[in-house]
Amino acid sequence: MDTTAFLQNVSNGFLIGGVYALIGIGLTLVFGVMRTINFAHGDFTVLGMYGAVAFNSAIGWDPYAALIVAVPAAFIGGVLIERFVLSRLVEAPPETTLLATLGLSLIIGNCLLLIWGPEPESVNVPYAATTLAVGSVRVSVVLLAAGLMTLAAITALWLFLSRTETGRAVKATASNRLGAELVGIDTRRIHSLVFGLGTSLAVIAGVALIPLLFANPTNLGPIFTLKAFVVTVLGGLGNVWAAIAGGLILGIVEVLGTAYLASEYRDAYGLIVFLAILLLRPEGLFGRTTKRA
Repeated sequence: MDTTAFLQNVSNGFLIGGVYALIGIGLTLVFGVMRTINFAHGDFTVLGMYGAVAFNSAIGWDPYAALIVAVPAAFIGGVLIERFVLSRLVEAPPETTLLATLGLSLIIGNCLLLIWGPEPESVNVPYAATTLAVGSVRVSVVLLAAGLMTLAAITALWLFLSRTETGRAVKATASNRLGAELVGIDTRRIHSLVFGLGTSLAVIAGVALIPLLFANPTNLGPIFTLKAFVVTVLGGLGNVWAAIAGGLILGIVEVLGTAYLASEYRDAYGLIVFLAILLLRPEGLFGRTTKRA
């Protein structure tokens, strides 16, 4: 085996896996606090991609500059969705919330289809083919930029959760909602905040991916949602930090499978590893088994 080629593929998988981790963190953060599985999560990533396309088309700036507008808009949109849709379903059966997020996914996909049409969209950046040498490995500047955006977003999330009163309130709500309410935490506000954060993380991932992938209004959303589920379950559902490891594993497995097996089955390789880990550790790699009394 060519060692240099192997390291090249691993580095590419590591960087793309970081973006997968960012998508998964948004999903697992929402589940960990709200106990809601968001089937529209991948569609928010696609919204980020189309937002970058629109920003680039309208102004001509680098697509990454769309984050200036996309992140605040995504946060506000997520807060409004939670406040006016999901918060009304808190006491409803779990399947009601699942159907609501599935309906939201269909609405987003079809609105994008109506506005942009069925043709895939992308953004060509002048540095798309530029690489940097790191030893014997050449790293794509676009992939490196996506990795740095992921690192910045994850670091900001960590600082927020660990160094602020609101972040500690988020962790308290995730740990015990009733206990959090008893000490005066407004869990309804926390839910809105967390859904806004999850939406923002998904949109950041979409902006990071637009120079790498073509945006499609209806096909990509479910694919990203599936990848987010794989990432979160690999690490352990509800564990934000384990989602990082899950994303990196998924990215490396996909790239190595594409390089050494068959490229047309790229999405299948991650699912195979996902099923294998579930058979061996149903709670995920970093999850804990809870014994029933």
